[in-house]
Amino acid sequence: MAPTSRPRPLRAVLVLLLALAALLVPGTASASGGDDGGATEGASSGGDFAVTVNGRTSNPGAGTEYRLRDTAPTAPIAVRGRHVTFTIAPATLGVYDYTLTGAPDPQRMVTTPTVVFASKVPVLTAAQLRGVRISELRLRDDVLVVTFTTASGGKLKVQAKDAPQGGIFQMEQEFGSAVEYVHTLGAGLFYFVNEYTGKVNFGDGVPADATHQMLLGKDSPQVATKLEQTATTTRWSVASGGRMGGVLGEDSIELSAGATNCTSDCQARNRIQGSVPVPPDPTNPTPIG
Repeated sequence: MAPTSRPRPLRAVLVLLLALAALLVPGTASASGGDDGGATEGASSGGDFAVTVNGRTSNPGAGTEYRLRDTAPTAPIAVRGRHVTFTIAPATLGVYDYTLTGAPDPQRMVTTPTVVFASKVPVLTAAQLRGVRISELRLRDDVLVVTFTTASGGKLKVQAKDAPQGGIFQMEQEFGSAVEYVHTLGAGLFYFVNEYTGKVNFGDGVPADATHQMLLGKDSPQVATKLEQTATTTRWSVASGGRMGGVLGEDSIELSAGATNCTSDCQARNRIQGSVPVPPDPTNPTPIG
């Protein structure tokens, strides 16, 4: 007679207890530990971009992607979000009036529209800028990716996220050689050396209060060399395939190692795994120079 299997109630109880323990482990408080620059994926912060190309505004429904391909832009491209607005000029491939709107949000750093960057401009020759076209534009909820090409074979990609903080902007060039980028801050903002990290940040020096966090940010280079630093501008030499990212808020002052050198898929390969320490907000920052 074959032996009959018997229930193992003790084993079943142990398995159930282990499963419950895994579910009940409390969350760990930590710093954001996000990507060190560039538009990043992640939990939505309630952003919603709309983009206007050649007089036509597109704002797809939630979860729907809008795509535009092989189009010659005839006017500046307007990008308007809940938290962020800016304009891209096809004549220079520069970004202008990059603004935080101050829309209500626990992470907001301003309460009224504030121009953070008056301009972010790649210095390109007339030959490099000839025949600018939108190779592809992709818009989905709070994320915009637009790739420009030129008759000379050059390419420039702008990635942006509509959020009040984080790694929410990136500009990447592929022109076959180094390109100079010039960043100019908006009125009232300045670059300063952070007293807690020794690194360069920018902001307006206004402390956080009950209505907003302190306005803080940093340039995030990858395969790029700083050429000049003043109180209101920076100049960078960016290798072909390199990029300049923009990081705002807590991520801009965290004690991370910074970007690694890569010229392909940088925004995905450069993420920090885990948490990193975040120092206190700077006190009475002083403009560089």
